Amino acid sequence: MIELSAEVAAAVEAGRAVVALETTLVAHGFPQGEGLGVALSAEARVRDAGAVPATVGVIDGVVRAGLSAEELERFADAGESARKAGPRDLAVCVADGSLGATTVGGTLVMCEVAGIRFLGTGGIGGVHRGFAERPDVSADLGALARAPVLVAASGVKSLLDVPATLELLETLGVPVLGWQTETLPLFYAAEGGPRLPASVATASEAAAVARAHWSLRRAGLLLAQAPAESLDVEPLIEAALAAASGQEITGQAVTPFVLAHIHRETGGESVRINKQLIAHNAGLAAEVAVAYSQRS
Repeated sequence: MIELSAEVAAAVEAGRAVVALETTLVAHGFPQGEGLGVALSAEARVRDAGAVPATVGVIDGVVRAGLSAEELERFADAGESARKAGPRDLAVCVADGSLGATTVGGTLVMCEVAGIRFLGTGGIGGVHRGFAERPDVSADLGALARAPVLVAASGVKSLLDVPATLELLETLGVPVLGWQTETLPLFYAAEGGPRLPASVATASEAAAVARAHWSLRRAGLLLAQAPAESLDVEPLIEAALAAASGQEITGQAVTPFVLAHIHRETGGESVRINKQLIAHNAGLAAEVAVAYSQRS
């Protein structure tokens, strides 16, 4: 049911730096087929920083960490036909043998089981806009509150209610650290987010906070890195969410619908920035993982 590649298993056993990566972005996050290059770029950034990449997905009834290029290609080729695998979906994917592209939440489940402490991604899920009318909160938050993993991301996906998500993270006891920033990045945009309770300037500082947090038997942390380039997509998000509501698109289907709308309307600029920030966050997660392993 659970399998680590030989490289990942050896690194975890030796206490070396390992960074988990999700597969939802490979199958669902980009136009058909483009996710493979994103996955390979993220893995390369992890290796460049001195860590071992452990991309997670469910293949042939097994939750695997450490996928081959051929296995990653299966997710990219499958696209929307791959099941979006959050924490609730992993067992079903295993039982019926379906291809499961893990979300941040699904990947965090594997991290907790395998003993992987760091994860890099684009942005985490959170409280959806319009919660009062249609309650919807991403399973990423519950998984982050349970798994002792530091997640490096460009904040919360901007199509969500970002201030409400930050408040809920506080309620769940999840520290949110700004990486060389004092405000929460808005995924595509570096500025405009709520003020953060703490920030760090170096990988060693981030590793020290994580070590102290885990010594108190706490769970996840979010390390928020602003994108290198900013893009204002707020009007597009509002239009896409209205269209999704009109078509009765809900739950896990909302994010890929909105992202596809933004990708089309920006003529590919959002795709380029998204690819860039995923690679940067993977590299940041690896830098912190290396700093943590050197003092453990």
